[in-house]
Amino acid sequence: MFNNNATQILIVVFFIITYFISVLEKITAWKNTTNYYSNHFKKTILHKLVPILLIHIVILEIIAFVVLALGLYYLITEASFLTAKIGLEISAIILIQFLAGQRLAKDYPGAMNITIYFILNIIGIYILT
Repeated sequence: MFNNNATQILIVVFFIITYFISVLEKITAWKNTTNYYSNHFKKTILHKLVPILLIHIVILEIIAFVVLALGLYYLITEASFLTAKIGLEISAIILIQFLAGQRLAKDYPGAMNITIYFILNIIGIYILT
């Protein structure tokens, strides 16, 4: 199943699961999610933009999920890296946006957690290059 690309496949699967669950949680609990982030960003310039920013993030996460899923397919069937790499590049952009938000909210432990995802993301991009 993994052919010679086990590391690449496992990293892509990790991010597919991450974005699938993230989107599912945001959509199924939209009001709670909006309330949580409105409170989280209440002392920042993002406070009034939370609903719009959440829509933006959900759309980007859906795009990342779809591109990563296609990338997984091509990794397994054709050993082609390009689509998976593009998916991880989209993922990196999302994570940078999350990091900026956490830093604006002065949530340093949250920013540190995002850094762990970002490191794995960059490793994934590197090994797909």
